Amino acid sequence: MKRPEDTLDAQRETHLWLAQRLSAMVLALCIIVHLVTIVGAVQGGLSAAEIIDRVAGSGVWFAFYAVFVAAVVVHAPIGLRAILSEMTKLSRARVDLLCFIAAIFIAVLGFRVVWGFYTMGGAA
Repeated sequence: MKRPEDTLDAQRETHLWLAQRLSAMVLALCIIVHLVTIVGAVQGGLSAAEIIDRVAGSGVWFAFYAVFVAAVVVHAPIGLRAILSEMTKLSRARVDLLCFIAAIFIAVLGFRVVWGFYTMGGAA
């Protein structure tokens, strides 16, 4: 007989699987846009300082990179969770805690970078 916890665990794993797949799709799009933009800018002769000048204060780039960071915050800890679960003898609770800490760490650093670029040069 199935226990209610088994159903909840299966639902949780399904939601995590789906979240990782959806975040992967967002990441794929963001990486393509980022690389095409950077390669185009560098081949166009723009320096790092000129690129930063164009990005600073831009709400569009701020939103784009905020979505990029959010996708990483979702995607990476779920992958880390799978690796830790398979490769270590840590309890599920400890693995989940470590992955939560990793997500917070990635979010804080990532959003600090996004905010830093947005506010560079006193644009905001």
